[in-house]
Amino acid sequence: VTLPRTQQVPVPQVGVGERPSDAQVASLLAALPQQPVHVAAVLAGHREQAGWWGKGRQADWADAVQAARLVGQAYGVELTVVASDLAPWHPGRCAELRVGDWPVGHAGELHPKVVEALGLPKRTVAMELDLDALPLSDNRPAPVVSAYPPVLLDVAVVVPADVPAEQVARALRGGGGALLEDIRLFDVYTGDQVGEGKRSLAYSLRFRAPDRTLTVEEATAARDAAVAAAAERFGAALRA
Repeated sequence: VTLPRTQQVPVPQVGVGERPSDAQVASLLAALPQQPVHVAAVLAGHREQAGWWGKGRQADWADAVQAARLVGQAYGVELTVVASDLAPWHPGRCAELRVGDWPVGHAGELHPKVVEALGLPKRTVAMELDLDALPLSDNRPAPVVSAYPPVLLDVAVVVPADVPAEQVARALRGGGGALLEDIRLFDVYTGDQVGEGKRSLAYSLRFRAPDRTLTVEEATAARDAAVAAAAERFGAALRA
């Protein structure tokens, strides 16, 4: 049961055996309240299982951001990430997602009190996007399926604390060239090991050649070029 709004648009009465006119359809749609379409994801537990390949790791805020990026890619748009502070996310672990300068959603680690109230696992992360706010591109790129294996390399760079991680990622992406297929931020560290006023940003870089199996030497050279580009722009230094 719903109560009519004060200025609610009157709903036209359409006969059962009649085909509604365009004007009647428009009136029916106008009578509906605004219902924005959102998409959300909640991640908890192991993002990567432990095994002979490593210790595994828990899902973290970077995975929530990456989930939002995948939605953006499906729409043919690139999401930019800026620091934010919005409930129900954890202060300091929340990111605002934008298309250009327009905010379209948030992602990050949920506040511990929210996690406790909902009975969720500790360090649960989530993302939410307003799909109606995403511009749907007419030229959405089809995914490229390669027959050649990637080379995965991690890099941690120390930069001034006020430099956005997204801008560092763009510098790395530009320096890495065509071989750099994907880049993902997976860790942020501040503390005595990097010095006051600085922070360490750790990225996972995925390199791949479209026509051959990439050698480790080629991928390493591309990684070094990416770091050099970040160093030139932001004074980034490899973390020891």
